Formats: sequence, structure tokens, C-alpha cells
Amino acid sequence: MSRGAPLDPTAALSVTAEPRGTTRADRRPRLATFLAGSIIVVVVAGFGVVGLANLLPASVDFFHAAYGIVGVTGLLAIQLLWFSRPSSRLDSTTSKVLLGALVLLAYVPIPTFGMLWADMPDFVGGAVLLVLPSRYAWPAFAAVCASIAWTYTIYDGNAMSTLYNTFASIFYCLVFYQLARLARMVDELHRARTELARRAVAEQRLVFARDLHDLLGLSLSAIALKGELVHHLLRKSPDLAKAELDEMTATAQRTLSDVRAVSREYRELSLEKESRTAESLLAASEIAVQVHLDSGDLPVQARTLLAKVLREGVTNVLRYSDVEHCEIDIVQHDDKVTLQITNDGVAADEAGLEPGSRLTKLPDEVAALGGTATAEAGPGGRFVLRVELPVPTRLDGPVTGRDETDRPQSTLFRWLLPATMSLMGVGATLHALRLTTEAWRVALVIGSVVALLALQFSYFNRPATPLRSAQTYGMLLVQACLTYLPLLPLKQDWVSVPGLLIGTALLVLPPVAGWSFFALNTAVYALIEYRAGASDAALVFFTAATVMTGLTVFGLLWLVRLVTELDLTRRRLAEMAIAEERLRFARDLHDLLGMSLSAIALKSELTSRILAIDRDRAAAELTEILGLTRQALSDVRSVASGYRELSLENESRTVQSVLAAADVRVRMDTLLSEDLPPSVRTVLAVVLREGVTNVLRHSQVESCDIALRRVDGGVTLEIVNDGVDRPGHVTPAAGNGAAPRRRPPGSGIGNLSHRVADLGGELTAGVDADGRFRLRAVIPA
Repeated sequence: MSRGAPLDPTAALSVTAEPRGTTRADRRPRLATFLAGSIIVVVVAGFGVVGLANLLPASVDFFHAAYGIVGVTGLLAIQLLWFSRPSSRLDSTTSKVLLGALVLLAYVPIPTFGMLWADMPDFVGGAVLLVLPSRYAWPAFAAVCASIAWTYTIYDGNAMSTLYNTFASIFYCLVFYQLARLARMVDELHRARTELARRAVAEQRLVFARDLHDLLGLSLSAIALKGELVHHLLRKSPDLAKAELDEMTATAQRTLSDVRAVSREYRELSLEKESRTAESLLAASEIAVQVHLDSGDLPVQARTLLAKVLREGVTNVLRYSDVEHCEIDIVQHDDKVTLQITNDGVAADEAGLEPGSRLTKLPDEVAALGGTATAEAGPGGRFVLRVELPVPTRLDGPVTGRDETDRPQSTLFRWLLPATMSLMGVGATLHALRLTTEAWRVALVIGSVVALLALQFSYFNRPATPLRSAQTYGMLLVQACLTYLPLLPLKQDWVSVPGLLIGTALLVLPPVAGWSFFALNTAVYALIEYRAGASDAALVFFTAATVMTGLTVFGLLWLVRLVTELDLTRRRLAEMAIAEERLRFARDLHDLLGMSLSAIALKSELTSRILAIDRDRAAAELTEILGLTRQALSDVRSVASGYRELSLENESRTVQSVLAAADVRVRMDTLLSEDLPPSVRTVLAVVLREGVTNVLRHSQVESCDIALRRVDGGVTLEIVNDGVDRPGHVTPAAGNGAAPRRRPPGSGIGNLSHRVADLGGELTAGVDADGRFRLRAVIPA
């Protein structure tokens, strides 16, 4: 055994630069699996090769040599091809049979080779922890360790040597188990976390369904009920029928307003955009403003809520004419993010959270995310609105849809990794006792090893520790001092754990610096062993052992960090899935229900106007209102349950009827769409619906042309109308270098752009040279 390497791991790791430089989330699962496999192959194969190297010189005849080679080959084959593979089923009958074979190969040759075969049961120690249930695994592991100690006792007889080699075997057993289990955790997380987004989306849909029921269910049911009542009152009491129609119209308009409000509510807000808007508004109001934005990477819900708070807070500031200065600070520190809006000119009794204020709802919304919101007068007559939200960064932080089944494994590895490294410290202490019995020397060794382990556990073993920081480099320097400074007084009796330093340096330093540090420490350690009088064979063995210990430490630390990052990445993907589902909900709510409610309100007004002069037409319009109401109720269910296919033909008939009811001359030129893919038909139907809803917003519209035509490789839908009373924002037009077109404001066009782009198409909207507004969607089909 080496003075600097109390245990003699036989691992070599050749692939490290790529993982350290990789940050892309989609490569982490594959990268972590590859890294785990590489480490396992090197450690396990190296252990077997070293065993054979010790065995073969003692086996003078061919039979014993072949016997040893076959035994070691069998152990390596079973370990590498089955127990160390993440895809192997450990609870299967095959695993139990192979475990039995492993036991035979590890124990049967012991009477023949004696102490030279005493380390081979290490394979069994790692395998029983993998295969057996917990209530049997640890007792079996203890039995394996006891058998190894018994073997050394029988064939060696030296108590200190037996104790030292027993701790070395325990170390190897735990290393084999940890590497195999961590590789499986990577694979399991990769598969399990793909279900997390679906589960989170399913939970979010339940929330959508409740919101829709509370918001629209009663309103649409009331409209349908009043429609039936009006239908019965048309002949009996026209005046009562007209009153009920007026209430229907008011209900439809109020519900349409609610739909638009909820659609905006469910959209993700941009904190950066809101801060720029706030700065612009305050500056335009002649308020001196300072904005400091340092929010980092925040979860979607926290980011959206802070943007909403910022918007409402600035709106609150603009209500007061005496405000001259305003400071906006958004800072992320540790595991919290803080938004603070400070201004003058607002009295203490005008805090902004009084009843009736738009900020009244903020404390409840902030509390729902585990944060706090306060509004109070600060020093110097300044008013401070402060919101603080937690930012989950730990592996066990609260996340919607979190899978609780991986907590026992995470807890296991939180103590198993330091336990493995503690064995290295125990080995160093035992090795020191073999070299010297002077109390102060042994105490110095123990003190330096304990300090090294304390530094390792409290800082470098933490996955959240920043790798590239001045503090980390300083800690690495402290670790180097604890490793090498005891050499000065101890001289030839120096014992430490340089593998911790080498492995940690590979993790902390940039690739070039890390490997340079690795080579330098290897050379220094070899020089120390040479000066201590080690033989050539011992020099090579001790140096290689320390190098491999460092590589093993690096592999374990990096693999644990990858598992943690993978878990956090999957949770971010779940948040993204929720955000996308909320956006889909907002789009569908606006696109599917916006026109239906607009049509209901419009037809209700029309029916009220013609009731006194044409009761038959009023009855026909009322029948269409009831049909639209039933369709709207069906759309509510479809939005809550998922995306559904829309009928382009039905939408064409509906928009024609609605435009006619609004006294808009309509000309339609449509083609049969049965041969179009369902996704294309659905998006075209949504474009048609939103385009006509946009037409109905402008009272000056007199004519509208709708054309659905085939083009090369796809289909185009155009909606052209007159009556646009004001220009909007500029959007790029289709075509090569075409002049920019203008688009009226509104969220519907933005929704359509996303839908069309998802199918590889393009949507343009703007005012032509003749003053007519043109909405054009081109979709490949």
C-alpha cells in the first residue's frame, strides 16, 4: 500500500474533458450514462487485472494460471455485462442466478490461492447491495466483509494487515455498488422524468377545468336558459322577450371580457420586457427612474408573478402626481429573489394594498408561491413595495409533479459517498500506524486527514458548490496545504490522502489547468516515494494507486453532480411543459370562445332590434344563438380536456352567418378540405374564426372577402376587409423583400402566428395600399 494512497483503487478514467464542458440539457442523460459506464469499466477491469498481476507470478504451473485467469474473467464478465449495466433487471431470476455464480467464482478458489484471492469477494459485496432487498442486502454485505476479514486472518495472521485490507475491501465493495447504482439512477431519472411533464400537465388541466367551470359554465348556461325563455316569450310578450335579450347581450359581453382577461392572465409575462416598459412609462411621466435587474434563471411561475407585481406596482406609482423618484431593484440572492419598488410622493396611509386597490390580490398570489409581500413607508418619506419569492434550487425542493420515489436513493447517496471517502481516511490512519507508533506523528496524520475529510464533505461534495469561483480555488489551496504540509515534519512517515486533492482538482479547475495539476501532483508524489526509499516496483504501484484513487474520486463527485443537474433539468422541463400548457390554454380560450361569444352578443343585439318588425327572423336568429351557446359549452370542455379537431366547413358556415348578421357583405371562395390533414384543417378553422372576430371589432367594415385556395405544396387562406380605421404595428410581409405591412394590435393575431408557424407555415397581416386589411395564412399540406 502507498503512503499517499491508503487504499489501492485500480481505476483509470480516460474520458473527462467532454463532460466537464457540456452544459446542454438534452446531452446530460446520454453523457452521464457514458461517463458512468466508462468509470465502471475502468474500475472493475483494473481491479481484476491487478488481481491477476498479483496472482500469476505465484502460480507456477499452467493449470493454476489457467484456473486463475478463468476465475477472474468470469467475475469480470458477470460484473461488467450484467450487474454494472443500467438496463439489467436486478430483481429478476437471472440476477439471482448470476449472483450465485459470482459467489462461487469468488469463494471456491480461495483454498487454492489463499490470500492472493482474498480480495475477489469484493465483487460479491457490491452485487448483494444491488440485487437483494434492503432488509437482506446490508446483513449480507456485513457477512461478505466478515468473510474477507476471516480470510486474511487465516492466511495472513497479522492483525494490523488484516484490519487494513478489510477496510480496503469494504471501500471497493462500496465503490462498485455506488458506481453501478449511480449509473442506474441516471438511466431511471432519464426515463422517469419524461413522465413528470405529463403528470404536471395533467394536474394543470384539472386547474384549467375548474377555472373554466367557474368562469364560463354558469354564464353560458344562463345564456342558454335565457335563450329558451326568449323563444317562449316571442309570441306571448315581446316586451319581456326584449328585456331578456338585453340581459343575454350584457351577459355575453361580460363573459367575453372575462375570457380575454383570463387569457391574458394565463400567459407568461416577460420580466425583462416589463422592466423596460416600466422604465419607459416612468420616464415619460417625468419621474427619475433607476432599474436594476439581476434575476438570473427563474422558474416560469416566479418570473410571471414578478412581472405582474412590477406592472401593478408601477401602475400604482403613476396614480400619484407627487412622485419624483422611483427605484426598481430585482435581485436574486442565495435561494430567494426580491423585487423592491421604492418611490417618494406616496403617503404612508396610501400604501397601495388597501381594499379596492389592484395590488390587494398580491399577498395571496405571492403567498401561493411561498413568498411574502409588504408595502410600507420607509425612511425619508419613501414608500417601499417589496416582494420576496423562494427559488427552489436544491434536489429536495418543492416542485409541482415531483416524483417522491427517488428520495430514498438520494438520501442513501448523501451519506454513502462521504462514508466511502471516510474509508480512505481510515485506511490512511491504519497505514500510519504500520509506519510509526510515535503519538505526535500519528496525531498529526489523523488531524490532517480529519481536516481534509471535513473540507471535502462540507464544501466539495456539495453539488451546489460553484466550480469556477475564487472561493472554490481558495478551498482547493487549503486542501493542497492540508495534504502536503504534514510532509515537512513527518518526512519518511508521511501519510495523507492525495487522491482527494487530485480528484477534486480535476472537477474544480478548467480542463487544461486540471490535467496539468494532475500531472504535477503525480510527479511530486512519485518524487516523494522515491526519496522515501521505495523500490522500483513499489514506486510504480504506489504512484498508480494514488492516481487511480484521484480518478475514482473525480468520477464519483462528477457523477453525483450530473445526477443532481439532471434532476433539476427535468424539473425545469416540467415547468416549461406547464408554461406551454398554460399558453395553449390561453390561445384556445381566446381563439375558440372569442368569436362564439362575440357572435352571441352580436346576434342578441340584432334579435333585439328586429324583434318588433320581423318575429320570424328573430326566432331564426335566436335558434342560431342557442346553437352557438351549445357550441361554446362544447368548446369549453374541449379546451379543458385537450386540443380537438375543428370543422373548417362548419366554421365557414358560421362566419358567413355572423357576418351577414352584422350587415357585412361577404363573399366566400372555399375549396373542399376533406383531403387536408386534420391538423391543417384545424389551424385553418382557427385562423378563419379569429380573422372574422377581428373583422367584427371594426364598425366601419362593409365588405369581406374570404378565399381558401391551393398553392404549390400547400394551401392559403385570405381574409380581406375594408373599414380599418387606424394603423397598427409593422409586421414583415411574405415574399422576397416585400414592403412591410401593418398589423392592428391584439393578441389573436399573435396566437395565429404561433399556430401557423408550428405547422411550418407563415402568417402575415396588415393594410394594403388600397386601405383594405388582409390576413393571409400559407400552410404546407
